[in-house]
Amino acid sequence: MIAVVVWAANLLGWPVIHLAIGFVVLRIPPHIFARDTWLTTRRPWEQDGHLYRDRFAIRKWKFLLPDAAPWLGGFAKRELRERNSAYLAQFLIETRRAEIAHWCMLGCLPLFFIWNPPWARWVMTAYALAANLPCILVQRYNRFALDRIAHIRSQSPVRL
Repeated sequence: MIAVVVWAANLLGWPVIHLAIGFVVLRIPPHIFARDTWLTTRRPWEQDGHLYRDRFAIRKWKFLLPDAAPWLGGFAKRELRERNSAYLAQFLIETRRAEIAHWCMLGCLPLFFIWNPPWARWVMTAYALAANLPCILVQRYNRFALDRIAHIRSQSPVRL
């Protein structure tokens, strides 16, 4: 009977965590994500986003990831649908929101260490990393790309 409960906790735990954190983070006001935090700030080793593009070839696989935000009433980030400043600013905010949500989901990993034997902890760790790290990398990559677009737009002459 205990084994059934452990399997149920493992199989249902992650989807519940993903949905609950996604639901809660989507209800946080956007101004909270308007600026980078120590978690979302740019790092020198990211080489202005080139790390994600060149080393991780992120443009080749990022389309494979699901964008769950629209399922929960959030902002769709699968593609750039507009190029106006307001939309780009909202997209930047939503990349920070998504990155923080995935860090929170990853932070729930120790919960699974409570009831799982050591071998299953490795499985849970592999799942948590596989489910969240690619999403975090894509959000960081998208933020660099959006910053480049905003920078280019700010240097363009104003057309009257």
